[in-house]
Amino acid sequence: MVNWIAIAAINLAIAVALGAFGAHGIKSMVNAQQLEWWHTATLYLFIHALGLLLVGVLIRLNIATQTTAWLLQIGVIIFAGSLFAMTLGAPRWFGAITPIGGVLMIAGWVWLAVTAFRLGHTAN
Repeated sequence: MVNWIAIAAINLAIAVALGAFGAHGIKSMVNAQQLEWWHTATLYLFIHALGLLLVGVLIRLNIATQTTAWLLQIGVIIFAGSLFAMTLGAPRWFGAITPIGGVLMIAGWVWLAVTAFRLGHTAN
Protein backbone atom coordinates (compact mmCIF):
# COMPACT_ATOMS: atom_id res chain seq x y z
CA MET A 1 0.00 0.00 0.00
CA VAL A 2 1.23 3.45 -0.92
CA ASN A 3 1.86 5.85 1.97
CA TRP A 4 -0.24 8.76 0.73
CA ILE A 5 0.34 10.81 3.87
CA ALA A 6 4.09 10.79 3.16
CA ILE A 7 3.53 11.61 -0.51
CA ALA A 8 1.23 14.48 0.47
CA ALA A 9 3.90 15.82 2.83
CA ILE A 10 6.47 15.70 0.01
CA ASN A 11 4.01 17.50 -2.29
CA LEU A 12 3.54 20.19 0.36
CA ALA A 13 7.29 20.66 0.75
CA ILE A 14 7.67 20.95 -3.02
CA ALA A 15 4.78 23.44 -3.15
CA VAL A 16 6.46 25.65 -0.54
CA ALA A 17 9.78 25.53 -2.39
CA LEU A 18 8.22 26.23 -5.79
CA GLY A 19 6.03 28.96 -4.32
CA ALA A 20 9.07 30.67 -2.82
CA PHE A 21 10.98 30.28 -6.08
CA GLY A 22 8.05 31.83 -7.94
CA ALA A 23 7.87 34.73 -5.51
CA HIS A 24 11.59 35.46 -5.44
CA GLY A 25 13.57 33.52 -8.02
CA ILE A 26 11.81 33.77 -11.36
CA LYS A 27 9.85 36.98 -10.96
CA SER A 28 12.34 38.99 -12.99
CA MET A 29 12.95 36.27 -15.59
CA VAL A 30 9.41 35.67 -16.87
CA ASN A 31 6.55 37.74 -18.20
CA ALA A 32 3.26 38.39 -16.39
CA GLN A 33 1.45 35.50 -18.13
CA GLN A 34 4.17 33.03 -17.19
CA LEU A 35 4.17 34.26 -13.59
CA GLU A 36 0.39 33.76 -13.49
CA TRP A 37 0.87 30.17 -14.71
CA TRP A 38 3.42 29.60 -11.97
CA HIS A 39 1.08 30.95 -9.28
CA THR A 40 -1.82 28.84 -10.58
CA ALA A 41 0.34 25.71 -10.61
CA THR A 42 1.56 26.40 -7.07
CA LEU A 43 -1.97 27.05 -5.79
CA TYR A 44 -3.33 23.82 -7.25
CA LEU A 45 -0.33 21.87 -5.98
CA PHE A 46 -0.93 23.23 -2.46
CA ILE A 47 -4.66 22.57 -2.49
CA HIS A 48 -4.33 19.06 -3.85
CA ALA A 49 -1.43 18.20 -1.56
CA LEU A 50 -3.64 19.13 1.40
CA GLY A 51 -6.48 17.17 -0.15
CA LEU A 52 -4.19 14.20 -0.65
CA LEU A 53 -3.17 14.44 3.00
CA LEU A 54 -6.83 14.16 3.98
CA VAL A 55 -7.37 11.31 1.52
CA GLY A 56 -4.37 9.50 3.02
CA VAL A 57 -6.01 9.69 6.43
CA LEU A 58 -9.35 8.58 4.96
CA ILE A 59 -7.67 5.61 3.28
CA ARG A 60 -6.30 4.52 6.65
CA LEU A 61 -9.83 4.79 8.06
CA ASN A 62 -11.20 2.78 5.10
CA ILE A 63 -13.33 5.72 3.96
CA ALA A 64 -11.41 6.46 0.74
CA THR A 65 -9.64 4.30 -1.82
CA GLN A 66 -6.26 4.24 -3.48
CA THR A 67 -8.02 5.19 -6.72
CA THR A 68 -8.90 8.61 -5.32
CA ALA A 69 -5.30 9.23 -4.28
CA TRP A 70 -3.85 8.10 -7.61
CA LEU A 71 -6.26 10.29 -9.59
CA LEU A 72 -5.39 13.33 -7.48
CA GLN A 73 -1.63 12.71 -7.59
CA ILE A 74 -1.40 12.04 -11.31
CA GLY A 75 -3.79 14.90 -12.02
CA VAL A 76 -1.81 17.46 -10.05
CA ILE A 77 1.47 16.29 -11.59
CA ILE A 78 0.08 16.77 -15.10
CA PHE A 79 -1.81 19.99 -14.34
CA ALA A 80 0.78 21.83 -12.26
CA GLY A 81 3.72 20.19 -14.01
CA SER A 82 2.63 21.40 -17.45
CA LEU A 83 2.14 24.96 -16.14
CA PHE A 84 5.53 24.94 -14.41
CA ALA A 85 7.12 23.60 -17.60
CA MET A 86 5.56 26.28 -19.79
CA THR A 87 6.71 28.96 -17.37
CA LEU A 88 10.25 27.62 -17.67
CA GLY A 89 10.17 27.66 -21.47
CA ALA A 90 8.26 24.62 -22.70
CA PRO A 91 6.33 25.39 -25.90
CA ARG A 92 2.79 26.78 -25.51
CA TRP A 93 1.28 23.65 -27.10
CA PHE A 94 2.43 21.86 -23.95
CA GLY A 95 -0.54 23.54 -22.28
CA ALA A 96 -2.80 21.19 -24.23
CA ILE A 97 -2.15 18.50 -21.61
CA THR A 98 -3.01 20.80 -18.68
CA PRO A 99 -6.76 20.05 -18.90
CA ILE A 100 -6.05 16.31 -18.70
CA GLY A 101 -4.62 16.91 -15.25
CA GLY A 102 -7.66 18.98 -14.32
CA VAL A 103 -10.01 16.23 -15.42
CA LEU A 104 -8.08 13.68 -13.37
CA MET A 105 -8.26 15.90 -10.27
CA ILE A 106 -12.01 16.33 -10.77
CA ALA A 107 -12.34 12.57 -11.23
CA GLY A 108 -10.46 12.02 -7.97
CA TRP A 109 -12.83 14.21 -6.01
CA VAL A 110 -15.87 12.64 -7.69
CA TRP A 111 -14.49 9.18 -6.90
CA LEU A 112 -14.14 10.19 -3.26
CA ALA A 113 -17.79 11.30 -3.27
CA VAL A 114 -18.89 8.02 -4.87
CA THR A 115 -16.91 6.05 -2.31
CA ALA A 116 -18.34 8.07 0.58
CA PHE A 117 -21.89 7.65 -0.71
CA ARG A 118 -21.39 3.89 -1.06
CA LEU A 119 -20.04 3.62 2.46
CA GLY A 120 -22.86 5.78 3.78
CA HIS A 121 -25.42 3.64 2.00
CA THR A 122 -24.05 0.35 3.31
CA ALA A 123 -23.79 1.68 6.88
CA ASN A 124 -27.53 2.41 7.12
